[in-house]
Amino acid sequence: MYTALLDQQRRYFNNGHTRSYEYRIEQLKKLQQGLQQNEQAIFDALQKDLGKSNLESYVTELGLVLAEIRLHIKKLQGWMRPHRIGTNLLNLPSTTKMYYDPLGVVLIIAPWNYPFQLLMAPLVGAISAGNCVVLKPSEMTPATEALVEKIISENFDPQYIAVVKGDGAVAVPALMNNFRFDHVLFTGSIAVGKAVYEMAAKQLVPVTLELGGKSPAIVCADADLKTAAQRIAFGKWINAGQTCIAPDYVLVAHTVKSQFIKELKTVIASFYGDAAKSNDYGKIVNTKRMEKLIGYLADGDIIEGGDYDKNQLHLAPTLLDNVAPSARIMTEEIFGPILPILSFTDNEDALKIVKQNSHPLAFYLFTTNAETERWWMERVPFGGGCVNNTLLHYANDNVAFGGIGNSGIGGYHGKHSFYTFTHAKAVLKTPNWFEPRLKYPPFGKGSMKLFRWFLK
Repeated sequence: MYTALLDQQRRYFNNGHTRSYEYRIEQLKKLQQGLQQNEQAIFDALQKDLGKSNLESYVTELGLVLAEIRLHIKKLQGWMRPHRIGTNLLNLPSTTKMYYDPLGVVLIIAPWNYPFQLLMAPLVGAISAGNCVVLKPSEMTPATEALVEKIISENFDPQYIAVVKGDGAVAVPALMNNFRFDHVLFTGSIAVGKAVYEMAAKQLVPVTLELGGKSPAIVCADADLKTAAQRIAFGKWINAGQTCIAPDYVLVAHTVKSQFIKELKTVIASFYGDAAKSNDYGKIVNTKRMEKLIGYLADGDIIEGGDYDKNQLHLAPTLLDNVAPSARIMTEEIFGPILPILSFTDNEDALKIVKQNSHPLAFYLFTTNAETERWWMERVPFGGGCVNNTLLHYANDNVAFGGIGNSGIGGYHGKHSFYTFTHAKAVLKTPNWFEPRLKYPPFGKGSMKLFRWFLK
């Protein structure tokens, strides 16, 4: 089905078109210009698909991509340059350099919750790394899917960058089972991630998997409760809770639970008022997701929100109390605007609940105690996170974003995107003037002692 396209991309890459610094910079600037020219169209598509305001679309989608492009344009020449690294005693006077080779033809599969940013940000890294790219946007956000195809087709030849539309359950196997990609980057659910990983494994294709999980927010008794409520509310209800690193549930010290809930209710009212009429509050992506979220409402007592309108795909910011750790909402990733609030008596008590869903993609701790901070950081493996904040670690392009265990494999962002889509090739260069006889057989009696010394 896609054989002709993929073979064209392979030939285009093999002919060396994408390798030069000049070519890569030209393509990054072309992408930058194409996105800037379509800014309002991008906003309109995201509003149609997810009810996002222009501001939210810029801050969480387009703005992040443009910042990524600017960084790559600025830093690419240095990243591409072979790096000299240290050489061990045994190999002296040789020198060692690392070369960063493009991988070839790569596949990027994006989800529906941030359908523009989670497709385009990896694309920036794939371009700067010198690859040909196949993009698979989510069919669940059709306006964004159509616009992405338009932007890419107007700016790039399909033998270099191509968009494949349609049902991912059909298109992705058709792509991966009939062609060996050189890398696959997938963002989405754990279940689909496993299927992608299985298809990749059949041909030993390396993968980056950005999955999900249940990301906890721990609110300790010594936390600044007002600030914690604001930052948790921001992280939870941006994009109507449809964020893979949103706080999935809150564990709050029992001594401050009532006060924290009071603060959180105040923040919800100040942020959104009547959320159904708020320009700053989005909608649920489709009816199927809406019905699943409504089903979660029975897993606890609704103490705030709970209002919904199926026709408008609206579900208000909702707080659930008296939720059992074994409830369905505590065993599945919510991916919506419902926030269960559980209490704990001590850290060990809270840790048991966190371990029910190990290796979260994100972890958020609210405390003013350095010892408490260290205790939690040493005991919970997670992809990335914040102390006294939520989400914003994602916006730091100096660190790789990625998961661990069930929440993902590998990472990207900034220079790490360049490294994800390249192969680091080590090359040892040895001069001809130095050629000691003792390194060749037949070996003398003292050779063992000498080699032991060199290999210390």
